[in-house]
Amino acid sequence: MNLFDPQLLDRCISCGFCLPACPTYALTGDEGSSPRGRITLMRALDTGVLDVDDPRVREEASFCLGCRACEPVCPAGVQYGQLLETWRDLEWAGRDRPLVARLLTTVTAVTPLLRLLGLVRRPARGAGPPDRSLMLGCVERGLFPGVSRAVRRLLPGIAVPPAQGCCGALHAHNGDSQRGEELAHRLGEQLPGVVVTTSGGCAAHLATVLGRERVQELSEHLVATGTTPVGEVRVGGRRARVALQDSCHLRNGLGVAAQPRALVAAVADLVPVPGEATCCGAAGTYSLLRPGDSRRILDPKLDAVEAAGVDYVVTVNPGCLRQLDQGLRRRRSRVRAVHLADLLLDAAGGRALPRPRRRALRAGRG
Repeated sequence: MNLFDPQLLDRCISCGFCLPACPTYALTGDEGSSPRGRITLMRALDTGVLDVDDPRVREEASFCLGCRACEPVCPAGVQYGQLLETWRDLEWAGRDRPLVARLLTTVTAVTPLLRLLGLVRRPARGAGPPDRSLMLGCVERGLFPGVSRAVRRLLPGIAVPPAQGCCGALHAHNGDSQRGEELAHRLGEQLPGVVVTTSGGCAAHLATVLGRERVQELSEHLVATGTTPVGEVRVGGRRARVALQDSCHLRNGLGVAAQPRALVAAVADLVPVPGEATCCGAAGTYSLLRPGDSRRILDPKLDAVEAAGVDYVVTVNPGCLRQLDQGLRRRRSRVRAVHLADLLLDAAGGRALPRPRRRALRAGRG
């Protein structure tokens, strides 16, 4: 039937190296909830053995986080993220797309609405040379507008066009990869020069469509341009203890992991935490579509963060920031979740971070 690109589908040799890397396989121990098992389902779809309405096929297309942790460990170089997008295009076509995903993809595709949101929330804006531009993410400009303002203070010369639209990552990950590609191309036309983004997920999507040379995540850009962090973050008269939560798509899709760690270590004590490289359960719309499973992924991570005795956990993606912030608030944890840009600005003597809370409930309580 050739529903999938045969070169992508045939690359999997069913070796099983992906199983230990997969968060949903770790939860269930079920082969069908692993990348290898899901590719077997894709092959069954491709050959007509199963159809798109099969309950297990639908469940696994939804249950997968799309974190792409299977890609770096795959000896055959399977491009699982691309296969998943094709699968969801089939499963979530038209009204079969989950309502929340349908609403979000509809709203974010309307640039005037995003501009109106910008007028209300007031993210950064400003002119600059045509060699680099800051992308204002859809989620970030609404929930965390201070992040783009922090970047503007760290990089005063960067251009921030106010009329920019959505990058299309949300669409590509939620059953409309064609629209996702169209929006990425449109954004590439709206933003001159290198596109700098504070969202790991957006960076991976844009790099796939526009080319790797045109897209840089913030930490990658700072390190590549030799921008040295200044100052340090202090808590209670000492250097702050800080953990880092990777963005899955940034780490697994673009291979960017050392740069944010180097920047954190320059201004605070970087504390390694078990599981810091694995998905936090945000996964784009996943935390909204499957909140129970999202919490099951998140809770052990919060346990590890609290056990490490850190003051802050830094993220490089707005979805991860929302996920960790809400999880820590539910626990009334002393640990604060912050974006890397805000951490660096605090160190430089700019806008101060919220101080760690004084009291916390017992670690592990949800």
